[in-house]
Amino acid sequence: MFQLLPVEIYADRFKKNVVWEIPTVNIKDQPRYKYRGMHLDVARHFFDVETVKKYIDQLAQRKINYFHWHLTEDQGWRIEIKKYPKLTEVGAWRNGTLIGHYNDQPHQFTNEKYGGYYTQDEIKEIVKYASSKFITVIPEIEMPGHAQAAIAAYPELGCTGEKLNVMRKWGISDNVYCPTEETFEFLENVLTEVINLFPGKYIHIGGDECPKTQWKDSDFCQNLMKEEDLKDAYELQSYFINRIEKYLNSKGKQIIGWDEILEGGLAPNATVMSWRGTEGGIAAAKEKHDVIMTPTSHCYFDYYQSDHPEEPLAIGGFLPLEKVYSFDPTPKSLNDDEANYILGVQANVWTEYIPDLKQLEYMAFPRMDALAEVAWTNINQKSFEDFSYRMQKQFDRYKIQNINAANHFYELNASIEVINKIDVFLNTLATDSEIYYTNNGNTPTINDFKLNSTKGINITESGTIKALAFKDGKASGRVWESYFDLHKASGQQIELENMPHEKYSGNGPASLINGVKGSNERYGDAEWLGFNGKDFVAKIKFEKATDIKNINFRFFSGEGQWIYQPKSIRIFSNVDKTNVIVLTDLYQASKEKVIEKSVKVDLNQVKELSIKVENFGIIPEGNQGAGYPAWLFIDEITVN
Repeated sequence: MFQLLPVEIYADRFKKNVVWEIPTVNIKDQPRYKYRGMHLDVARHFFDVETVKKYIDQLAQRKINYFHWHLTEDQGWRIEIKKYPKLTEVGAWRNGTLIGHYNDQPHQFTNEKYGGYYTQDEIKEIVKYASSKFITVIPEIEMPGHAQAAIAAYPELGCTGEKLNVMRKWGISDNVYCPTEETFEFLENVLTEVINLFPGKYIHIGGDECPKTQWKDSDFCQNLMKEEDLKDAYELQSYFINRIEKYLNSKGKQIIGWDEILEGGLAPNATVMSWRGTEGGIAAAKEKHDVIMTPTSHCYFDYYQSDHPEEPLAIGGFLPLEKVYSFDPTPKSLNDDEANYILGVQANVWTEYIPDLKQLEYMAFPRMDALAEVAWTNINQKSFEDFSYRMQKQFDRYKIQNINAANHFYELNASIEVINKIDVFLNTLATDSEIYYTNNGNTPTINDFKLNSTKGINITESGTIKALAFKDGKASGRVWESYFDLHKASGQQIELENMPHEKYSGNGPASLINGVKGSNERYGDAEWLGFNGKDFVAKIKFEKATDIKNINFRFFSGEGQWIYQPKSIRIFSNVDKTNVIVLTDLYQASKEKVIEKSVKVDLNQVKELSIKVENFGIIPEGNQGAGYPAWLFIDEITVN
């Protein structure tokens, strides 16, 4: 009804001279999924009661019916537990916060004490408010990892007994709950109070990113594993989750956990939130467990939504509006019976780099609108073109509600095609715009080159291209700019043996030889290709025999995000396959985000160049992501 009325219905006071009428319509509608969720992390950065209510208002407008409230973390405990007052006296406060990005070295911190928490009365107030909007609140109490704030309050809950501070930097702490009877008694007491505050069916218990280092070093844990006949630390985590589930089931509650709870054996009645892709959700559905799809590829709203260099700092990744809209939460690999276990979809807003309401709104909107339509509308009724048209009115609603939504509708998106030449195609989401460009480095005006959308811009020499969208003769959006550094491989053919991960496939393999370097600050743009645990193996085929004297590589380095430099590079040509150039022991600790490796060669009359870049491998103990395969990110391979 509100959407049919003039946008002034959303104003905070009555507007005069508005015709309050709606069109006569028939509406036949029903949701595709019964679970339509949005998440908010209040542990990394704290948001007060009024902000949470405003967030809930926006969920309700989009017919989102579950609010996943992430309340505990290494960096802060946000819910009052009366039996354990130190959880908020100590665990809710940290002695400073990381400045800049986690990958910036050395780490720097503010000197200000930071924190906050919700009293039980405030929790009840928010739960009641959400209920009035037909929204169920799901609390998340993290375990067995992401527990340093709790252990800082009660050191006996950890494996070392060491007195800790609440974690100041982002990432994952090795300090996890020790699975003692004392710990289980603590958690059961905490959950008893949580149950009394949240009347909904579900309690989220986390279960993700739990380092096993302290468990492996703990005599108690090793003895417990022998007593319970557990073969490894993953089965110990499953034992931990099973005990918590049994307790919550006895109280009439069901658990939800991140997809790591599949490792070591899935708890009997658990619902799985599949975040590391859809594979965990598929596996759980095949085991007849309920699933909520929330993969990083389509549902992480802390990722960049534009690759423009002026975007505010974010954790990484790249998730534009159209990609959110394209998501189908029900994988085609499931049969009809298995597909019934897909309860729905949820988007997550993690707040390491979201310190205030303004930035929260910028990251959540308009992507939340795309998520809402994914959750509600049947896939055969969806149209991104129609959605984009309707979003123009939605921005009027944002404005009158004073919501700081990110508007990239007039921002230029580039597609660079490399087929024996280099062509740049530019477009916007807005259909009412014209695009003008320059090739001399100047800011475009309507007196410059007008883009032919079917032919694009043919790049024949090195230089800077700038472009800008215009609406009704006025500049709209931000200037798009790219420097093209053409080299001997530009516009040639490239073939990859291992394709990049679908989340980080850029503009495809050709983006490695299109003359454009990726961002020096983030790896989620169209130029960087990411390989998870795989080597990079490529062949560059030249149209004409070519002499080569130098090959330059660029690698991204961000160990806090599991991105490592390679171990080695091997190069050989079709002319003399025994003439192999090998660079070994490449990995070295570095504070730089982009690592360049230049290889001098003496290869003549080359028609085919073969390259193998060796992935770092498994991340070692004591590092973020220990035990998981490292990522290898590579962009332009410059051949001269």
